[in-house]
Amino acid sequence: MSPYEQCPYQDGRVDMGAAFKADAPRRYARLRELGPIHPAEFHLGLRGWVVVGHDLAREALTHPALLKDSAPAADALAAAGYILNKPSVGLGAQMLQADPPEHTRLRRLASAAFTARRTAELAPRVERIAHDLIDALPPAGETDLMEAFHAPLPAAVIAGLLGIPAEHHGDFGRWSGQALQVDSPEHRPALASLHGLLAGLLADKRRHPEDDLLSALVGVHDEHDGRLSEEELAGTGMMLIVAGHESTVNLLGNATLSLLRHPDQMALLRERPELMPGAVEEFLRHDTSVERSTSRYAAEDLVLGGVSIPRGGIVVVGLGSAGHDAPQAEDTDPAVLDVTRPAARHLAFGHGVHYCLGAPLARLETAVALRTLLSRMPELELAAPVESLDWIGSGIIRGVRSLPVRYRVGV
Repeated sequence: MSPYEQCPYQDGRVDMGAAFKADAPRRYARLRELGPIHPAEFHLGLRGWVVVGHDLAREALTHPALLKDSAPAADALAAAGYILNKPSVGLGAQMLQADPPEHTRLRRLASAAFTARRTAELAPRVERIAHDLIDALPPAGETDLMEAFHAPLPAAVIAGLLGIPAEHHGDFGRWSGQALQVDSPEHRPALASLHGLLAGLLADKRRHPEDDLLSALVGVHDEHDGRLSEEELAGTGMMLIVAGHESTVNLLGNATLSLLRHPDQMALLRERPELMPGAVEEFLRHDTSVERSTSRYAAEDLVLGGVSIPRGGIVVVGLGSAGHDAPQAEDTDPAVLDVTRPAARHLAFGHGVHYCLGAPLARLETAVALRTLLSRMPELELAAPVESLDWIGSGIIRGVRSLPVRYRVGV
C-alpha cells in the first residue's frame, strides 16, 4: 500500500494539486472509501470541500444555499489572487458564474444555438473536419493526436458557430487551455489575450454582422437595451470560447487514451460502430474531461453530508468521481471501461440549472470524431509508456498535454 493510500490527507485536507490530478481516478476511489465529502486545498492555496460521492454530488449541485455568487468568499478569493470569476479580466459576468434569475436570462440568450436539432445539423461538418485533419497527416508514422486531431477539431467547430476566422483558431485553442490552468504562469496572459481577441471580434461583428452566434449576441446587446450588458456580452463570449473548446478537446483525448489502454474495447467499436452513442456516455462516466465542477459558495451556514460548511465556504463536486459511484443498470465494476454498458449514468455535464448547455454538441463531436478516427486508422497504438504521459496539473480540466501515437491511415 502506497503512503497516499494509507493517508490521503496532508495537513488535515486533500491536496488537489498536480500529483492528485495525474493520479485522479485512484485517489478519488480511495476518498470514496473514506466518505462522500472531504476538506481540500485547491489551486492558489484556496481551501474548501470536495464532494466525491454520487448522491451527495447531486444534492450539492442543487443545494439552495450553495450558489455561484462568490461574494461570501470575496476576501479569501482576493487574498489568493483568484481572478477567474471577475468580469473583464477573467470569465465573470456569464451564466456559469450566475444564479437565477440572472442565470436564466443569460442561458436563454445562448440556448438557441445548442438545441438538439441545430446540433444534429452540424454532424456533416464535424465529419468533414475530422476527415480533413486525417487527410493532412502522412499515411503512416507517429504524431501527437492532441495537436493533430483532438485540439483542432473542436476549435474549428466552435469557431464556426461563433464566427471566429480561421487565422485565430490556433491562438484561441492554445489560450483556452492556458486560461483554465490557474496555477500556471500563462494563466493571466492567456486570459488577457482572449479578452483582446474577443474585443476585436465583437467590434468586427458590429460593423459587419454575419450569421453566427457572436453577431446574434451583439445584436441582442445593441438592439434590446438591458437584456445583455457590455460585461455580459464579453463574459458570454469568453465562456462560449473556452467552455466550447477545452472540455471537448480533453474528452476526445481521454476517450482515445482509454481505448488505447483497452484494445479489446477499441476493436469492439471498430466492429460495431453503432455502439458509439452509448460508448460516449461510458467515456463521460469512466474518465470525463471536466474532472470537477466550478466552485459553489455557501450563502449561509449549512450542513452537507454531515459536515458543517460555514458561510463563504467553497464547495466543488468531483464530477468524474461521481461517475464511478453512480448506480448503473447492471451491477458491474465501475472501474472497468465497457463500451457496451447500457445507459451509463454519470454527472459529467453537471446536474440542475447549470447542466451543460453544450452537452448535445459535445456528444455529437465526440461520437463523430471517434468513429471517423477508428474507421480511418485501422492501426493505432500508443507511442510512449502510459506512465510517461504529462497530465494537466491544475484547474478543473483533466487531460493529457500530448498523446503520442503510432498509426496507419487506411486506404
